[in-house]
Parts: sequence; structure tokens; C-alpha cells
Amino acid sequence: MNFYLMRHGDAVSAAENPQRPLSKEGCRRVEQTARMALQRNIEVSLVYHSGILRAMETAEILAAHLARNVRIAPLSGLLPEDDPTLVQAELDAASNSILLVGHLPFMGRLAGLLVAGDPDRPVVDFAPATMVCCVRAAAQWQIDWQITPPYERGWS
Repeated sequence: MNFYLMRHGDAVSAAENPQRPLSKEGCRRVEQTARMALQRNIEVSLVYHSGILRAMETAEILAAHLARNVRIAPLSGLLPEDDPTLVQAELDAASNSILLVGHLPFMGRLAGLLVAGDPDRPVVDFAPATMVCCVRAAAQWQIDWQITPPYERGWS
């Protein structure tokens, strides 16, 4: 079983829109990540997001690209300052592959906790729209692969 961590795509500034939806570039980069993930044969039936608009939009784009039967749902515990040990317990008990869409610093802290046993130890640079595949390795998780879509000319 694999599980996937993803930081939401680029969002507009709070001055432009206080709800901070994804920018056009953010949408394109999330779509690019989804296409790259499909090339790696990602299979999930459930995509959890934090409930914040930019994470929810990221989850919706992913689900539209990944499979027809993917369920999307908010999950408490994925907010930027939440305690990653709560989500770790859910992942350890999960029986199906899932994808979590969240924010910094939470995603980095969760990855550090799972892979290194220390939420304060950086193990992944979560640029916007970065996805990481984690696999179970004995009592801990390890990173199998990472997708960080490159910026392309002409994006605005």
C-alpha cells in the first residue's frame, strides 16, 4: 500500500481574493502533477483535503484526472499548524491507498515524522503542487518518488 502527500497548487494573493483560490498557474501545475502521477500508475480511491479552498480545488483537479470513482472529502488534522501525529495514526491504520492534500508547514512536518521519526526534520521540499509517494518500510515509511512540476514559459 502507498499513500501520497501533496501540497496544494499556487494560490492568488489574499489582496486579490481573501479566500485564496488556486491561480491559473496553480491549476495548470496541479494538472501537470496529476498527469505525471498517472504515468507512475498512481491508484487511489480517496483524496482528503484540509477544507481550505485551495486544497479542495487541488483535490478536485486530481480526482478529475486520476480516476472516475475517486471520492473527495475534507479531513480534520490537515491544517497548516495541526499536529501530524494525529494523521500518522490514521495512515498507519489505513487499508487502502489515499492521497492527502494540505499546506505548509504541516505537509513537511508529516513527512518528517513518517520518514525520519521527527516532525522537525525536513525530508521533502514541498513546493506548490509537489506530490510525494510514501511506501511502508518495516515500522516506518519511506519516500518512493516525488513529483515537482517545472515552471514553464508562458505561464501567468
